[in-house]
Amino acid sequence: MTDTIPARSPATEPDSPLARVLRQPFILGLFLPIQDGGWTPSTLPRTTTWTFDYNARLTQRAEALGFDLVFGLAQWASHGGYGGKTRYREISLDSFMATAALAACTERILLISTLHILYGPWHPVHLAKFGATLDHISKGRWGINVVTGYAEREPLMFGMKKIEHDTRYEMADVFVERLKQLWSLDRNLTVDGPHWAMEDAFVTPKPAYGRPVLVNAAGSRAGIEFAARHSDLVFITSPAGNQLEDALASLPDHIANIRATAAKQGSSLRTMINPMVICRDTEQEAIAYRDAIEAAADVEAVENFAEHGRRGDSHAWRNQRRQHRAIGGNLHLVGSPEQIVDALLKLKAAGIDGVQVTFYDFAPDLEHFAEKVLPLLYEAGLRIPEDRLTATPAAA
Repeated sequence: MTDTIPARSPATEPDSPLARVLRQPFILGLFLPIQDGGWTPSTLPRTTTWTFDYNARLTQRAEALGFDLVFGLAQWASHGGYGGKTRYREISLDSFMATAALAACTERILLISTLHILYGPWHPVHLAKFGATLDHISKGRWGINVVTGYAEREPLMFGMKKIEHDTRYEMADVFVERLKQLWSLDRNLTVDGPHWAMEDAFVTPKPAYGRPVLVNAAGSRAGIEFAARHSDLVFITSPAGNQLEDALASLPDHIANIRATAAKQGSSLRTMINPMVICRDTEQEAIAYRDAIEAAADVEAVENFAEHGRRGDSHAWRNQRRQHRAIGGNLHLVGSPEQIVDALLKLKAAGIDGVQVTFYDFAPDLEHFAEKVLPLLYEAGLRIPEDRLTATPAAA
């Protein structure tokens, strides 16, 4: 039996945690540093660590501040990480486990785990059962960032050879369709394939709001088409580079293409981008902070990480002009609180629906953001107090 199940996004359920988030004018997320070194291979002193306790405290603080979601990346680094004095990213928590575990110490915030669904012996029945369980535990707040793996060396850890780019998305399409069937069907599912066979498969409990939140990170045609078919949110990068001016020039056409692709699928896909926020009370202080981070760069780690990206086949990083490479993040926002808010307003005008921000020194930089930037976001209309959000369904 190969029933085709209509995509029932939790966005269509007015009482779902996702629908509440989508009522904000601009989604605000925190990209957690669950890997050693965060996004910045620099030796400038900081408090940031990869530990679960540190990330749990960040998440609880973000929730108290009204952030909508937290998100963790997945990576498979070899011994020594990306090298250098810092052994950049040698240590990392598993995103699936760590982000899911945050359900036990939070109440409102969305929790997005990243998982390479094509590495190793993953089967849709496994993830459908795990996801349904996490949906139940989190009361609909858990979601999965579905990734297929662009790196050359990572599949080798699993005894696999790298799968061709578009073939990976064809396989992911089947995988996620099976997830949606298992989350929706009130009877057993039997299929011969392709890729994953199952006989009399059945999963309970059923998710509270149709299915868990689905996300993916994409820049290629195949990735965007996949997102349009399956995802609620898509994490994108600036096609032109990590500086705001380049991003603002390239993002409108890129986002227009994403929205047109989603419209053909009858969906409304929200876009998010990852800025590294370097903010101080004045522009001069912020630039000095940026320059100090870069001056302390672990050059060997910077070069090795860049080479790792070049050897992969991710389309999101092609044709980019990368400046201040030691800083990290998909986009650099550097300036005073007023300048940061102005940049976010420009990103919204370019079509971006939200951000998942990163910082160099997460805990103190988050507090500065909370004190100096967050109030201005409300004044600018980018954020609305929780008690003023109208309980109307979001578009699917």
